[in-house]
Amino acid sequence: MTKRNRRAHSPAFKAKVALAALKGDKTLAELAQQFEVHPNQITDWKKQLQERVAEVFETGKTSAEPPVDVKVLHVKIGQLTLENDFLEGALGKAGLLSVKR
Repeated sequence: MTKRNRRAHSPAFKAKVALAALKGDKTLAELAQQFEVHPNQITDWKKQLQERVAEVFETGKTSAEPPVDVKVLHVKIGQLTLENDFLEGALGKAGLLSVKR
């Protein structure tokens, strides 16, 4: 028996398989053969879909990403620009930087 490498399935593929399992048209064995995954994996994906399906219809919640503070980013850009200018000048004086820009 040959050993199979681990495969990374996309979220779209997992959703497709889980929805097919929820439909109930085919058995787990048939789905496993069709999609070439283990029946236990299909069961796990189906369970995850059932547990998290309510999240699709939740309203009023923003994305899980934290808000971006533009002022902090501008300060950081200014700091990095100042450092780059300083280092460029120092390397130019030392003759280690070519002026081909």
